[in-house]
Amino acid sequence: MATVRQIAQEIVNREGGYVNDPDDPGGATNFGVTIHTMRRLGLDLDRDGSITAVDVKRLTRAQAIEIFLEHYFNSPRIAELPAALQPSVFDMYVNAGSNAVKILQQLLVDMGYAVAVDGVLGPQSFAAVRVAFGAAPDEVVNAYGIARRNYYFRLADRRTASRKYARTLAGGKGGWIKRAEEFIAPKYHMTDAEFKARTQQWG
Repeated sequence: MATVRQIAQEIVNREGGYVNDPDDPGGATNFGVTIHTMRRLGLDLDRDGSITAVDVKRLTRAQAIEIFLEHYFNSPRIAELPAALQPSVFDMYVNAGSNAVKILQQLLVDMGYAVAVDGVLGPQSFAAVRVAFGAAPDEVVNAYGIARRNYYFRLADRRTASRKYARTLAGGKGGWIKRAEEFIAPKYHMTDAEFKARTQQWG
């Protein structure tokens, strides 16, 4: 099984380098680290007293990995989840912050566990995950990945500008959907026909 650092490296590889897409609420981003995160952490890399896109561009791959390990894995206590579930939740936390935990908590609620959907992992969430995972580990991992995919679809349903992240110009699966399906067993991947049917409403 991959180490946490290897998972972080894979996330950085997946995120890519510097982008500043006007349709992305995250703003200027480098290796998956947004300008908002850098401002929150006080990362003024050029030491000019302000944190701008220039600082985002200066961020190194190594710095991004350390940020993810400390603030997106250790701080939200993802390390305390079952090992097989950690990569997908970690990847989603980098992509969507505490919504990654809310998705897991809502999944547990849907499975019948009494868990608060607050985006914070605590005793209640850990206890429910342990029971659910102990009963059906593969099912929990796949169900979380499917819930991620559904989260992306809902975002694209609501926000036209976000659809380019879920569907390519050619009509195939976009980055969001492919990203979610990397953590789902192949038998649960959407077929091209299923994907087209799901996104047909987007025009």
